[in-house]
Amino acid sequence: MGPKHQLFRFGIFELDGSTGELSREGKAQPRLQTQPLQVLLVLLERQRQVVTRDELRQKLWPAETFVDFDHGLNTAINKLRNALNDSAGNPRFIQTLPRLGYRFIAPVEVADIGTAKDSTPILEEQPAGKDPTASHPVRHSLLSGPDELPPMTRGMTRLLFLLIQIMYLSFFVISLMRLPTIATDLTESLTHGFPVLALLVVTASVGIPIRLYLISAAALGYRGLSGKFQKLFPFLFVLDEIWALAPFLLVRYIGTGVALAATAALLYAPFAQRSLLLMRPIVQEKSE
Repeated sequence: MGPKHQLFRFGIFELDGSTGELSREGKAQPRLQTQPLQVLLVLLERQRQVVTRDELRQKLWPAETFVDFDHGLNTAINKLRNALNDSAGNPRFIQTLPRLGYRFIAPVEVADIGTAKDSTPILEEQPAGKDPTASHPVRHSLLSGPDELPPMTRGMTRLLFLLIQIMYLSFFVISLMRLPTIATDLTESLTHGFPVLALLVVTASVGIPIRLYLISAAALGYRGLSGKFQKLFPFLFVLDEIWALAPFLLVRYIGTGVALAATAALLYAPFAQRSLLLMRPIVQEKSE
C-alpha cells in the first residue's frame, strides 16, 4: 500500500490517511476503524480501478491469518458505506462489482497533509454527461439534500411514508363524510364560509386519488417513487399546507389548543415526506 501521510478529498468528505480522521464539510466525523480505513485507502489509491476481493484479502489479512474473510470484508464495506452515507444500490463512492470486487467511482483529490492547498486531482476530466458521483457543492437551499440526511432502512422509510399518506387520506374521507356538519359550522362561523367549503371539497377530491397512488406506490415498492414525488412536491406542498388547518374543523370537539398543536405538526408533514424519500437506504452487503 502506498504512503498514507496524505489528505484525500472526495465529494463533501476529507480523509486523513495517516490518522483515519474523517471530516464532512469540515466537521469531524467518528474516526474509521482499522479495517474499514485500510479498505478505503486501497480503494482511494486505486480509484476508478477494480480492486478484487482477493486483493483486499491479501492486503488486510495475511495468509497465515485464519478469519471469516467474507464476513470481515462485508462488515468493513458496510461500515464505510454508513460512514459515507452511501448505498450499494445507488452508489456515489463505493461500487460493488458482483463476483469481482469493488471500485471507488467518485473523483478524488490527494494532497500532502502539510500542503493541502497544493492538491493534485487524481481525476482531472469528468466523463461526458451528468456524473452522479461528482463532488457536491455547498447547498444554499433551506431544504435538506440526500447527503444531509441520515440513512434509514427501506422498510422503515416505506412504513413512515405510508402512515403519513393514510393520515391525509383519512382527513379527506372523514371530511367529505361529515360534509353537511362541516358546511353548517363554516357558514355559521365564517362570513365567507361557502368559498372555504368549496376549497375543502375540491382539494379533498383531488387529494384522494393522489394519496391512493402514493399509498399503493409505497406499499408495493414502486421504482422511482422518490423522483416522482419530488416532481409532485410543489403541488403537494400547497395542498398539504391547506390541509394542515384540518384540525380546526374539529375545534368544537378537541379545543383550540389541541387544534393549534396539531396544525403546527401538520405544517411540517410535507417536509417529512420529502426527507423520508431522499434518505439513502442502509443496505447490508451480501457475501459474493
